[in-house]
Amino acid sequence: MQYIAHIIFLILLIVGFGLFAKSLQKIYRNIRLGREINRSDRKGERWETMVRVAMGQSKMTKRPVAGILHLFVYVGFIIINFELIEIVVDGIFGTHRFLATIFGNTFYSYFTATLEVLALLVIIGVVIFFIRRNFYGVKRLTMKELFGWPKEDANWILIIEFALMVAFFTMNASDSILQARGYDHFARLGSFPISQITFVPFLEVFSFDNGFLFGIERAAWWFHFVGILFFMNYLYYSKHLHIILAFPSTWYANLEKKGKFNNLDSVTQEIKLMMDPNADPYAAPAGGDAEAPSKFGAEDIFDLNQVQLLNAYSCTECGRCTAVCPANITGKKLSPRLILMKTRDRLEEVGRNIDKNGKFEDDGKKLLNDYITKEELWACTTCNACTEACPVLLDPLSIIFDMRRFLVMEQSAAPQELNLMMANVENNAAPWQYNQADRLNWAND
Repeated sequence: MQYIAHIIFLILLIVGFGLFAKSLQKIYRNIRLGREINRSDRKGERWETMVRVAMGQSKMTKRPVAGILHLFVYVGFIIINFELIEIVVDGIFGTHRFLATIFGNTFYSYFTATLEVLALLVIIGVVIFFIRRNFYGVKRLTMKELFGWPKEDANWILIIEFALMVAFFTMNASDSILQARGYDHFARLGSFPISQITFVPFLEVFSFDNGFLFGIERAAWWFHFVGILFFMNYLYYSKHLHIILAFPSTWYANLEKKGKFNNLDSVTQEIKLMMDPNADPYAAPAGGDAEAPSKFGAEDIFDLNQVQLLNAYSCTECGRCTAVCPANITGKKLSPRLILMKTRDRLEEVGRNIDKNGKFEDDGKKLLNDYITKEELWACTTCNACTEACPVLLDPLSIIFDMRRFLVMEQSAAPQELNLMMANVENNAAPWQYNQADRLNWAND
């Protein structure tokens, strides 16, 4: 029977990590559907940004209470899962608390005690977050765009994390009692301060015999292991994918000054040609035939760059961007959070299309109009408040800007006010409609 348990454990381990690897491969494939972009410059600054923002949670602390609680959950949950190493070794080889033989009992006792304190902080954090999300009425967490799956997803993650921590304490508490009773191979290993004052008294009330306690310990151990595998594979369907993708997102973040927009190379070359008095506009381009000009701006996810698609997958749906958006605050339809969510929805739809057909077959849909409306795009003031507020340096404004660029340069579909302004700039070298000769009349007064 013991060998059967080891075989089942190994099968679950291989299947769990295999499915997780397949999900990551699918995400990578979908992101690669976007245009390539070179973000390999300033490597030192990028590493520093990733460590400070993704690992150090530096932007989360701008809202201290939520930031500290998130730090509890994030650090606690990540460090506690170091115990997965011990679980894997114990599960494959039938050992018990393998790391004690590596660390030595003294250090191992500090290690397990630290894990228990962190697990308690995780429970405190997820309970407060659950109450805050469902009963406290934080506006950005109760907006209409979160109705349905986004809200359920957030709650399920909190419930799963709570259940895993309870299983962790149950496992330690029953282990501790069996150690004290000298049961079988349960030698005195580790220290369990939180379990001793919470779960141990609860279990001792029922005066369970050793066999039943051993069953509880094994059940909690298996639940913890299977729960971690489930959580890991659930991430693909969840906004909590940011646990992984926050790191590459911060590394590939735009490090330019906010408000500095990118120029299209094809347009830049045209302008340089126009401004060069010695240039021959009819001469053949250097290097042979010129490539066909690319589409101006973005109509669908294929026109966005790969970092923008990575951003869509990395969005935590926290709503900090939407909470500071002046357009949203004044009642307009625009929500920067929803821009990223809709981009991710379209990206996933394209991915399913590829899975079904082997390649993308035109489905008659586009990101523009079918997912994101013109009304949303033109409501944006390009103030960059959303990019400043994002705790993992995502850039929903760049998606808005590229889609508006498509509307203007490909479809000439700018609002009438903008068309008048651009015509005046072209004809009068100013946004206002008056003769160029009169431009400096204001200085005479």
